[in-house]
Amino acid sequence: MFRLSRILLVAAIFLPGCAAPPTNNAPPPPDARGQPSLNWVDPDAIPKPAIAPPAKPVPSAAKAGLPAAARPPVPPAAPTATWISLSRWAAQHKIGVPHLLTDLPVATYALGSSSGVLVLGIGSLAATWNGIQISLGFEPQLVDGEIFLHELDLQKNLEPLLCDPPLTLGTNRIIVIDPGHGGSNTGTRSVVDGRFEKEFTLDWGKRLAPLLAANGWEVHLTRTSDADVSLAERVALADALHADMFISLHFNSGGSGTRQAGLETYCLTPAGMPSTLTRGYEDNWSEDLPDNAFDEQNLQLALRVHRALLRGTGAEDRGVRRARFIGVLRGQNRPAILIEGGYLSNPVEARLIESPEYRQKLAESLAGALK
Repeated sequence: MFRLSRILLVAAIFLPGCAAPPTNNAPPPPDARGQPSLNWVDPDAIPKPAIAPPAKPVPSAAKAGLPAAARPPVPPAAPTATWISLSRWAAQHKIGVPHLLTDLPVATYALGSSSGVLVLGIGSLAATWNGIQISLGFEPQLVDGEIFLHELDLQKNLEPLLCDPPLTLGTNRIIVIDPGHGGSNTGTRSVVDGRFEKEFTLDWGKRLAPLLAANGWEVHLTRTSDADVSLAERVALADALHADMFISLHFNSGGSGTRQAGLETYCLTPAGMPSTLTRGYEDNWSEDLPDNAFDEQNLQLALRVHRALLRGTGAEDRGVRRARFIGVLRGQNRPAILIEGGYLSNPVEARLIESPEYRQKLAESLAGALK
């Protein structure tokens, strides 16, 4: 992808603003730390939906190169979806038209509004928002020189970023911070000296709490000691407090001998869309979970926090991602995200994470994002 400076230069020619378009059984097992890295899903592994014809006549799917119905997703199968002209959608929303940035290695376009710039590639799930890595649910398609996007990507990705008002940080200003793991649930281990993830997440949470309180938040931690707290109890605490926001703190592992590094931020996958990551769990596209009521706010919160953490730490950007299997996100009734603050399996990054100064940077950066 392109350097942020080039993206922002492109943004200068876009029309500002955005307008509304015409009216037209049990949860999965808890996230187990120490498993293989939360890696991007292979785009070839994601089944393609059947494509309904766009409003304007276009060539047949075979002639135009649009993906035909492939192997079905996890039952129940996703319904036939509509693919929409990106230029027409942009015109309806009164934002700038897509601009071609390059033809190589794939045709790459930028689309911007007063909120920022989205860059996407034809046939690629990878995209960036103001220079931060995100992933689309379905690969954009090019038909007779015109870009078509899946309607869910327009609703759940583009509208929150290009059209919706900025995230509001709640009226009660009550936030639950969830230091991951605890007690016998140790999390992953540092390759430097074998210390457990649970120690570092708790310290991060304790450093973060007074900083958020100074910014006017009423802060509650799901644990304040090395105690076992179930995933259900963590969600129930947020419900009992009528919290405005929930943020779960973790550190990552890529397994023995790996060198992955960087920050990842997760929010729940919208209903009807494949997850960025499944980690071997069932990914039922049609599953509509309580936290899906906050899809737009989840994405805005994830990007806001992720960007602040990258700036504050200088860490590698591994993207804002979506998943369904993360237990503390599934049952939430508020904007909720999970942060992986770095890789304890990477010797260089593990030494940083073990440094109190680095954990203070993580806390200060996160608090700054929520002012």
